[in-house]
Amino acid sequence: MIFARAMRREFVQNAVAISVALLVILLTTFLVRLLNEATIGKVSAAAVGPLLGFAIFNFLPILLSLACFMAILLTLSRWYRDSEMTVWFSAGQALTAWIRPVLVFAIPVMLVVGALTQELVPWAHGESLKYRKQVSDKNELGLVRPGVFRESTDGRRIFFIESTDKSGETVQNIFVSDNQPDKLGITVAERGRQEIHDNGDRFIVLEKGHRYELKPNSPELREMDYAQYGFRVETSSADNSIRHQDSTPTRELLMNPTRESLGDVVTRVGTTIMVVMLALLAIPLAYVNPRAGRSANMILALLVYFVYINLMTISRAWVIQGRVPFALGLVVPHLIMLSVLIWGFYYRMTASTRGSRRRVLKTRKAGA
Repeated sequence: MIFARAMRREFVQNAVAISVALLVILLTTFLVRLLNEATIGKVSAAAVGPLLGFAIFNFLPILLSLACFMAILLTLSRWYRDSEMTVWFSAGQALTAWIRPVLVFAIPVMLVVGALTQELVPWAHGESLKYRKQVSDKNELGLVRPGVFRESTDGRRIFFIESTDKSGETVQNIFVSDNQPDKLGITVAERGRQEIHDNGDRFIVLEKGHRYELKPNSPELREMDYAQYGFRVETSSADNSIRHQDSTPTRELLMNPTRESLGDVVTRVGTTIMVVMLALLAIPLAYVNPRAGRSANMILALLVYFVYINLMTISRAWVIQGRVPFALGLVVPHLIMLSVLIWGFYYRMTASTRGSRRRVLKTRKAGA
């Protein structure tokens, strides 16, 4: 019981520390990407915070599985280095006795990862797509940065503005290229703003400017001056937005069993099973010879982790391509790692037995 309590406490401490460190790294990387998109006008600056919040859900499954794996690995490795495992074995406990306490720690993590991958991550991905769409439709001019050419969401217009006021709602010195099937319009204005009518229609209103219209393959040129000129911003309804596979819950993917949807199910279910498999693999991989180097087992563990991820990626691709059945693609990566797990336990336990026999023989020879 003393060992079990100490083990659980150290598992939790290491898992929390690793999760926080990985989350900070991932969020910083994603934040830099979002700020770059905001700088060039792909997303609004006000959307950076919500999009970063949605991204946390996308990171959590892999982050938690890796944190669980590394926490068990680091804890048991330290116990080997500090000879605490020697006390464990001297008390008559085998290496397999670690399976139960490790599962007690890993199964709750697996359940959390399962809930995330099956429901919360698809929801967060869908909400992120909708939010990007809504922000883009809501403020066509707001996504344009001063000094940068920006294409509209429907691809028909190109905007350029020189500056904005302090509120950001009114822009100064605007250039708009409007490409229509029967004509090309060039519009310049001193000021501009966006208006939303009661029926939901959105218009960009330009003030005090000039407009030039040219017809293709024709010398005709139309020029006009205006006090106000407005054109409607075409937006698509959120209900008609493209349904991405990543934003569809697992139960809906199973109700529509296409190759692509089944390939996603392979990844989602595999990510959940991977938590327990990696936790158990950490037991034989954690062995460290106190007299030898301390990094060999970490390198091997990371290699096993990346091999596992690649096996699931290959299985997903083969299911999508129709090269293997869904059931086979779902179980094969885990069966391969299960065989590695069984071999790891067998090798580590027999190696310990062989080492004990060699020590006994040496002691007898020295006594003789």
